[in-house]
Amino acid sequence: MANSLRSIVFCTSTTKENLMKSSTKTLLIILSVFVLNACKKITEPKTGIWRAIIPTAGGDLPFNFDIQHDGDAYSVVILNGEEKLKMDKAFIKDDSLHIPMEVFDAEIVAHVEGEKLNGYWKKMRSDFSFLKGNFSAEFGKNYRFIQKNETTTTSLSSKYNVLFVSEDKKDSTVSVGLFNTKGNEVTGTFLTTTGDYRYLSGNIIEDSLKLSCFDGTHLFLFKAKIEGDKLTGGEFWSGLKSLETWEGVKDENAKLPDEKTLTYLKDGYKTIAFSFPNENGKKISLTDERYKGKVVIAQIMGSWCPNCMDESKFLAPWYAKNKQKGVEIIGLAYEKSTDPAFAFPKIKRLKERFGIDYEVLLGGTNDKAEASKTLPMLNHVLGFPTTIFIDKKGQVREIHTGFSGPGTGKYYDDFVNDFNLLVDKLLAE
Repeated sequence: MANSLRSIVFCTSTTKENLMKSSTKTLLIILSVFVLNACKKITEPKTGIWRAIIPTAGGDLPFNFDIQHDGDAYSVVILNGEEKLKMDKAFIKDDSLHIPMEVFDAEIVAHVEGEKLNGYWKKMRSDFSFLKGNFSAEFGKNYRFIQKNETTTTSLSSKYNVLFVSEDKKDSTVSVGLFNTKGNEVTGTFLTTTGDYRYLSGNIIEDSLKLSCFDGTHLFLFKAKIEGDKLTGGEFWSGLKSLETWEGVKDENAKLPDEKTLTYLKDGYKTIAFSFPNENGKKISLTDERYKGKVVIAQIMGSWCPNCMDESKFLAPWYAKNKQKGVEIIGLAYEKSTDPAFAFPKIKRLKERFGIDYEVLLGGTNDKAEASKTLPMLNHVLGFPTTIFIDKKGQVREIHTGFSGPGTGKYYDDFVNDFNLLVDKLLAE
């Protein structure tokens, strides 16, 4: 009887001990799941509009972006005026949001802190060093420099003659400033002989103009005072600390030199010739069967170049729609390196991103002087992109330096119209 009682007591004690262990284990599992979920909530960025700031030597450069869920990752779209520029798929790693921009060798990495992001932006330079700056963002703020409902009595004209001057005063650039205003909000761009400054967005603040742009690789910050028909004391900050000064004068008839006269064939030449490799290492030239007897458009460009990206965004669907008419496009890419292991993945991503179905060859490095050496029949390669129109006989009929992208409004529409008229004329010959 005593042994039976001892057995009952032992069994009861063991059962209680096992129950306690089991309960403790269950509690630990529940707490672990709770902690993991809590951590997950902390590291997940809120979906919607954010306002970001990258500090520069000229002051804070603001821009806006939109985050949305995209399966197990995130879709991030940079907002500059009317532009919606999609970045590569973003993801969470080590409690931080990673926003890659692989085509530009750039990324944003920011720790998620509720409705705030704090971290850095960096990109690879042409010499393969890195430019790096601080990055922060706040959720739910959709203004640029100041709140949209703030009023202003200062007026801004739609077009200005503008002169940019380098910090050392040795170089200057003639430009045309284009602006659209709605209340205190301003969108616009600057036209130059080698392209435009793409989509700019900002505000009129008392008697001053402020504009900014972030497209993954470029940081642009413009400031100026509005004094009647003039823009004075202008500063143009590019990157984190590069400075140019600028002035503007209202002129509704302001225009640049004819972009069709800036790059041309040297005396004695009627066409261009090259033999550059495609991503499979095969040398391609205009004498290949694919291009014989056809109108050919040669696009001097680079995967790193936002203006080239804008042009590719136009050319890719245009080619898909018109190639059956007997027209070909061939891209000549000038990259940061001619190492195929570095350059061709960049070109491949560019082609995939914009649905490019024409050949894009590796022409050389993105230094203009070096690029000019690869096409010695040209007076120079002045800018990226440069577009060369070749007729059915293989003769160059027009060379267009730069590209007025969709951020230029009427200038882009005029380019598209002129482009189609010229190609139709060459096809009809």
